[in-house]
Amino acid sequence: MPLAPSRQDLEAFYRAALAGVNGRRAVAAALEAAAPRVPPPGAFHLLAIGKAASAMANGVADVRGGDVAGGLVITRDGYGDPRLSERIPVRQLLAAHPVPDARSLEAGDALVDYLQCMPADARFLFLISGGASSLVERPAGRQDPAALAQLNEWLLASGLDIARMNALRKSISSIKGGRLVRWLGGRRADGLLISDVPGDDPAVIGSGLLAADRESAHEGQPAEPLPPGMTPGPPPPEAALFDNVHLQIVASNTIARRACADAARSEGWRVRVIDELLTGEAEVLGRRVAQSLIDGPPGMMIMGGEPTVTLPEHPGRGGRMQTLALAAAESLADTGCLLLAAGTDGADGPGEDAGAIVDGGTVQRLRRVGFDPALTLSRADAGNALAAAGDLLQTGPTGTNVMDLVIGFRP
Repeated sequence: MPLAPSRQDLEAFYRAALAGVNGRRAVAAALEAAAPRVPPPGAFHLLAIGKAASAMANGVADVRGGDVAGGLVITRDGYGDPRLSERIPVRQLLAAHPVPDARSLEAGDALVDYLQCMPADARFLFLISGGASSLVERPAGRQDPAALAQLNEWLLASGLDIARMNALRKSISSIKGGRLVRWLGGRRADGLLISDVPGDDPAVIGSGLLAADRESAHEGQPAEPLPPGMTPGPPPPEAALFDNVHLQIVASNTIARRACADAARSEGWRVRVIDELLTGEAEVLGRRVAQSLIDGPPGMMIMGGEPTVTLPEHPGRGGRMQTLALAAAESLADTGCLLLAAGTDGADGPGEDAGAIVDGGTVQRLRRVGFDPALTLSRADAGNALAAAGDLLQTGPTGTNVMDLVIGFRP
């Protein structure tokens, strides 16, 4: 086993994980598979939605570009590819994330309009990744961007997990919870999905645009009334409408952890991969992860999941992984351990930081510039503290979104 890794080594293993679940590569591989042939030979319409939508659409262009008859690509600001429309005949729409805006509603209308305008023999290939819940919406009631934003801001600050958040999003939508299939009218639709949820359930990914909702549409609804303009959506469609819908997961957190482990082992490191996903409050998990690292064997420890953060009334800067990293840094103080905690989409929370890399000296550096870790965590301001310590990690858009990764090293 090598003597000690650097921060650059941990980042290299993280990037190896990202490469293993890259949307472009994952989609191209699925389309090149001999069986099942997805979609079947011939022309189809492409509808890509999510933070990895442009990368996934490029995978289609690489392998089946000549079969694309038209389509829409709906993604987050800064995540589009201006050259994509030169490769395949699609129109790109940009919308807001993590809080939807008026463009999200426009994208929802554009999606439904596109399906309605296509002929009875049209076939569709959907590419769906995390972020779709915010990027495309068509509420059941009055289309009120302010009310929709208010609902999502409450959800993001609530500490609810992704399944419960998406259950509420589905409850007010006319397209989520499988309701989009009504506009397919029985036409064939194949879907390639990148999972950003525990269990890789298509009914939860992107709030289940094409997947039958097996649970109550109102599970997870808060006690207070829905914001003005938000009314419950229609019931999920009957099961027969899903007969011509074929969904396949092409990338997940499990695959990312495996790719990360393979990269670390190839460099001679002992590797421990934790199968249990990280769920619950990020601050609590940060301390637990750090203790598991300290108590474990020497070498690399790899974990994944998607913690939650319950925000104060006026939160500072940062996201789940920055909160987890700062909490872990308190426990790792004065040790020789390293820990990388980052989202796989390149954006941990509303900012442009992917996460952080902390070590045994992080807390000392923070105190030197006037930050108290405990007070900073109570203010949900881990991002500003970690920026001052020089510990933030930035990647830009990664072309995927499979929840979060934590890579730890114990000497």
